[in-house]
Amino acid sequence: MKTIRNLAAAVLFSAAIPIAASAHPPIAADAAAANFEQDRADILAMAGNYRVSFHMQESTRWDPNYEVLEPKRSGGNEVVRVIEDTGRKIVLQHLLVITTDDDKSMIIKHWRQDWEYEPAKVLVYSDRNSWTWEDVPERMRTGRWSQTVYQVDDSPRYGGWGQFETQGGLRRWRSNWTWRPLARRDAVRNPVYDRYLSINRHQPSPDGWVHWQDNTKMGTMDGKLVPIVQEYVLNTYIKYDQYDVKAADDYWAATKNYWAAVRAEWDRVAATKGGIAINEEAQTGTVISGRLLEMADEVQDQKLTTAKAIAEAKKLIEANTRKL
Repeated sequence: MKTIRNLAAAVLFSAAIPIAASAHPPIAADAAAANFEQDRADILAMAGNYRVSFHMQESTRWDPNYEVLEPKRSGGNEVVRVIEDTGRKIVLQHLLVITTDDDKSMIIKHWRQDWEYEPAKVLVYSDRNSWTWEDVPERMRTGRWSQTVYQVDDSPRYGGWGQFETQGGLRRWRSNWTWRPLARRDAVRNPVYDRYLSINRHQPSPDGWVHWQDNTKMGTMDGKLVPIVQEYVLNTYIKYDQYDVKAADDYWAATKNYWAAVRAEWDRVAATKGGIAINEEAQTGTVISGRLLEMADEVQDQKLTTAKAIAEAKKLIEANTRKL
């Protein structure tokens, strides 16, 4: 059984390195130019107001001793806004809108996705508590986009590169194989696996868009990473605005300058320290995530000035990150 596991791991790891790009040959320059505006339109179309459904299901167990989890479903209302668009780079910020028991709206700053056209390198998850720069093969840059996903405190989560393609009359963006840290839903359970090897797809639909993930949950056995179980995640974004959209926009208007400075500080650390290395906790993400989010709330409530919040955030990020 150990031999089978190791063979499966070898197959998965061979798919994780650039040789996997052979399934998608280089894009000709004229084809890239012809598709550029459609690519941008598909990315920008992710912005809007949505009802989101999250469907998570473990399917095939690769480790015969693993007990597959029951499927899990959740959802909520989510606002997605374009916060940067320079043509070759598009940044989308997600904001969850929660209605409390007393019928008030609570905003949770959610994930962020940065799209970059024809990138030379991508910040990727490399091991526990660390993200490093990975070169995109030069012959695979033309016409392709990277997507880097960031956590609620704007620290990185995972990154990958890929292309828009049309198959069966449907257009979608598909990533290369990417490594990811555990999501909170798994991390809090202290499972036998500690990371995912994934393919990521984004696809427009008549009602909004869908985000599909094919995750191989990987764990260490006998000093080697091996597959434990397969998981499929389908996140469906349906256009919907019958909730307090204004609360999300008000939060962002009050805190956007603070968060812009936080993003810039993470970028500085990634550029000067060879990536980002910071300890994470199962419940919160990075060890400074709670305070960074708390300060945004204090800025909105005018309990803390933006300047003081930025100064403290910079100190926290610098003090808690290490060189790689």
